[in-house]
Amino acid sequence: MPANTVSSLESRSFDEPDEKRRPDKTEVDVLSVSGYTLGRFRFQPGWRWSDCIKPVVKTDSCQNNHVGLCTSGTLIVELSDGTRATIKAGHSYSIPPGHDAWVEGDEPFVGYEFLSAAEYAKEA
Repeated sequence: MPANTVSSLESRSFDEPDEKRRPDKTEVDVLSVSGYTLGRFRFQPGWRWSDCIKPVVKTDSCQNNHVGLCTSGTLIVELSDGTRATIKAGHSYSIPPGHDAWVEGDEPFVGYEFLSAAEYAKEA
């Protein structure tokens, strides 16, 4: 695996992102730090990928790779083969392409992503 390197000191706030994406029940804030693209994903109760993001990206399932950290809420992820995982506050996660996902409960899901932010929820 190639090593990632950082050559400059930089600090950014998600309160001032480079880009905002706002599909239904979705807030995706994207920023770049030293050449890396990061995202803060906020999904409201009732959010489901197949209802809120599928109409935007026009694929049958989510085709992004995800690596991130959940800071609040609960997300259920189901792969195309039926495998499921529950992601809760304090969990780190990786999710391969070919999945649906939905918010469980009454609390918004908030996750910080390190892999998919550059493309997630962009219009096709």
